[in-house]
Amino acid sequence: MHIYCLGINHNTASLHLREKFAFNDEKTRAALARLGHPHKETSISEMVIISTCNRVELYAISKRENAKELEDFLIDSQAISRDELIAHRYIYADMDAVAHLLNVSAGLDSLVLGEPQILGQVTHALELARGQGAVGSILSRLFQTAIHAGKRARTETRISRNPASVSSLAASLAAREVSDLENAQIVILGAGEMAELAVESLRKRGAARVLVVNRTLKRALALGIRWGAEASTFEHLESALERADILIASTGAPHIIVHAPMVAEAMEKRAERPLVMIDIAVPRDISAEVGDIENINLYDMDGLNAQLEDSLAQRAAEVPRVEQILAEEEASFADFLASLEMLPLIATLRKQADEIRQAELQKTLRRLSHLDEKDHQRIEILTQALVKKLIDAPIRRLRVEATNGHAPEYATVTRALFDLSE
Repeated sequence: MHIYCLGINHNTASLHLREKFAFNDEKTRAALARLGHPHKETSISEMVIISTCNRVELYAISKRENAKELEDFLIDSQAISRDELIAHRYIYADMDAVAHLLNVSAGLDSLVLGEPQILGQVTHALELARGQGAVGSILSRLFQTAIHAGKRARTETRISRNPASVSSLAASLAAREVSDLENAQIVILGAGEMAELAVESLRKRGAARVLVVNRTLKRALALGIRWGAEASTFEHLESALERADILIASTGAPHIIVHAPMVAEAMEKRAERPLVMIDIAVPRDISAEVGDIENINLYDMDGLNAQLEDSLAQRAAEVPRVEQILAEEEASFADFLASLEMLPLIATLRKQADEIRQAELQKTLRRLSHLDEKDHQRIEILTQALVKKLIDAPIRRLRVEATNGHAPEYATVTRALFDLSE
């Protein structure tokens, strides 16, 4: 059994390529459902897919000695070429994969060091996989460990202080581009988590006039009520463009929403008033051609990489403390993996002990036919307790020695002492 991580991220692939690899929730469910298909032969027994603005990663449990089957799975799921994948992907195996996921959850592998959103995204990825029955004991434990590590990193260190998420970076950029943020008309395209974080960051910087434009009015109204913003739908996007000083786009749409002709027409009605457009969606919401229109300042995810704030230096100083936490969590998970080697032996030991108990109990009860049902139950409980007390100490010792690297020796001795079959 091996643990694999196959992925691409902002360090290995451009925004354009990350868009091609990206999974939304629907595609994630469909891909994970393939694992349980009755006619699908695979050595992969568990899988979780993390897909965010800056990364797509597949974590899997496989019997194979390499990750080729996982590569084939990603290629088939996203209809991408093998050359595209090989040129930009990375692969981690076993404890390297464990260490990588812990780094991801703690925000050490993010575009913005320590950004908090990734922890929720890792949690959401686990929930999606559980919903499709795609995780078992190993990946479930691994992701729970990673989530716990991420929470510890954020509560025990200052790695996430002075927020510098993608959304906050977009808000900072907007504030630098438009000096009178309090009176500026801000349009937020989308009503998801990233949109809400952008609104929160803008409010903290003094923004007062915010309009949320979403595919459904219900979601736009919900966000608007929470933050005292107006709400509208995509049908009124053109009029929103005419009013806007700043537009931040972060929908989950799989295609372009804001096209150049639409923006050009809106700009003709604005009397040369500039418009700052910041696209933090993956795939992009705003066509790249929009950037060629006069008085438009367009920024996308790749452009934000150069806009990190001074707070990142303070976060970087916390990295050694975070790494110490991750080392502790990694050691804990390694102990869990080692203990798995003993599980079949422990199960056999318990099964044999209970079979002996039941056989001897039946012999005794046949000789005590005068006892009533309650007496039978009392004797049953007594024998169960005796067997449990007798084998608990050996089982605890087996678990401890498994984590100390002595599993093979103790397994051999245990099988000989208790006459257990392989």
